[in-house]
Amino acid sequence: MANVVVVGAQWGDEGKGKIVDWLSTAADVVVRFQGGHNAGHTLVIDGKVFKLALLPSGIVRPGKLSVIGNGVVLDPHHLLAEIDKLRQQGVEITPDNLKIAENVSLILALHRELDAHRESATDTGVKIGTTKRGIGPAYEDKVGRRAIRLTDLAEPDYLDEKIERLLSHHDPLRRGLGLEPLSHAAIRDELMSVADKVLPYMAVTFDLLDTARRDGKRILFEGAQGALLDVDHGTYPFVTSSNTVAGAAATGSGLGPKAIGYVLGIAKAYTTRVGGGPFPTELHDEIGQLIGDKGHEYGVNTGRRRRCGWFDAVLVRQTVKTSGIDGIALTKLDILDGFDEIKICVGYKLDGKDIAYLPAGQAAQARVEPVYETFPGWEGATGGARSWADLPAQAIKYVRYIEELIGAPVALLSTSPERDDTILVQNPFQD
Repeated sequence: MANVVVVGAQWGDEGKGKIVDWLSTAADVVVRFQGGHNAGHTLVIDGKVFKLALLPSGIVRPGKLSVIGNGVVLDPHHLLAEIDKLRQQGVEITPDNLKIAENVSLILALHRELDAHRESATDTGVKIGTTKRGIGPAYEDKVGRRAIRLTDLAEPDYLDEKIERLLSHHDPLRRGLGLEPLSHAAIRDELMSVADKVLPYMAVTFDLLDTARRDGKRILFEGAQGALLDVDHGTYPFVTSSNTVAGAAATGSGLGPKAIGYVLGIAKAYTTRVGGGPFPTELHDEIGQLIGDKGHEYGVNTGRRRRCGWFDAVLVRQTVKTSGIDGIALTKLDILDGFDEIKICVGYKLDGKDIAYLPAGQAAQARVEPVYETFPGWEGATGGARSWADLPAQAIKYVRYIEELIGAPVALLSTSPERDDTILVQNPFQD
């Protein structure tokens, strides 16, 4: 049995929630290894909709252990609110089925305020498109070695010196931005107000996960966002503040790379993006509008409309390489039902030259022009298909051509938000 890492192969919003839920029935442990509560997953189970932002998708499945790893930045107030909301929907959440890494860094009110101020003050042309939830500033404090971590709440006698270290950075920064100074006491009160409620979930998760691995438990690593938002390998600076590629599952959980057996990339049959940044295949016409409407392309937690475009095989091929993807789960094929023709980006032109990758430079990324091949659409519907025999022949050809272009097989094909509307080609847990 192979432990499985699920990563987005585009800019996020690829339908990872459904796939992770689908796989979680075979998993014993589900781990979130990076990101914050800025990336939502929607699960539809027996007609009931669950919207998650921070909790691992396995939390809605009885008998599964959910783990928030050290690579996540944790907003304790949002965590408690999300737990309460799910409990109201009948989901049982206790310290027995939810564990949080003791060394996870916390998002505080000052991070949210700083994030919102920066984004609001930035000129439109260079906006990153953050969710203003404090994720970026919290990661800055983490790598700056001044973060307040979950374990610090268990040692309140030592908390004052940690707050002072945090303020030694934020006070001059805020003065320079024209923001009011922070109160040491207010920060301490903020932390102490949640300590007793959050600390029961704290655990030495790297050891817990290593024990589970050695005991033969099946571990599912759940990524947030997509590989193209990776702070190193994405469309910088229009990226998130963490590593979203599959390799981050090791560092973000405390397990070594040998714990990862199979990397499953999730990709839509077209392309979407939220926020600013380059998007070579973006459609600004009625076709892009139609794809967005049919696909209900709005952010789970923010409600922001997603930008839509044709499938970009260049970008997905690139993430196959940077994440070491073994197989792809292709989602939302049904949204392309009814189109007379469909375009696929098979290459780029940059300053008149053919290139087969997205360059790292921001200016070069903005100048990239897509090279399309036009693919015939299909008659009939793919929505709800559960076997290859249910698919129109031309739809199967489209899937096979995508496999050829990206250099990875389609392991799963999703044809609706319902978990059972899935065609299994290869079970990642039985690689």
